Amino acid sequence: MDEYRTIRGPTSVKLVRKGSRFIALAHPVGSAEEAARLLKEIRARYHDATHHCYAYRVVTDDGIAASSADGGEPARSAGLPILRAIEARGLLNTLVVVVRYFGGTKLGLGGLIRAYGDAAREALAQAEVMTEVRKARLALRYPLELTGEVMCLVNQYRAEIEEQDYREGQRLVVSLPASLIAELRHALSEATSGRVEFL
Repeated sequence: MDEYRTIRGPTSVKLVRKGSRFIALAHPVGSAEEAARLLKEIRARYHDATHHCYAYRVVTDDGIAASSADGGEPARSAGLPILRAIEARGLLNTLVVVVRYFGGTKLGLGGLIRAYGDAAREALAQAEVMTEVRKARLALRYPLELTGEVMCLVNQYRAEIEEQDYREGQRLVVSLPASLIAELRHALSEATSGRVEFL
């Protein structure tokens, strides 16, 4: 997966249902670890809230990782509706946290599912959606006389040159869509009879 949709920046909305206040916060995140750090910050900021429920979907080296938690609400009444809202928009690298301040009236399972889902959907509706390209880096070294062959392939694959160093032969670092890394490595090895060293 080279391209994915995410949100450009954080948004927040507030809903009130039968006296309970729901504050939904949507954030772009780069990893599950970043989502966990942000969640910790939000819990500290809203430390007096009754519940802190969340869901996120992130791109990983193996595909997509998703997680959700009900934050003390009945099972599948909060985290899952939030996750479904993220999925419905086709978003990745996105965290949504919904904090609830209990207002004294129970909402019932259906009411909770609607409230958490609505809050998440509204926060995401406020966000600007953008497309990101997932890139990976490839570092290589090769003899100077192979510069023509190597640069021809770098250009053919539209790889961006990030670093170039001529001190120890030719050292080059390029970035390109992650799905093309293995293909470019193979093409470079073939074109240079295996004389390219991958670092």
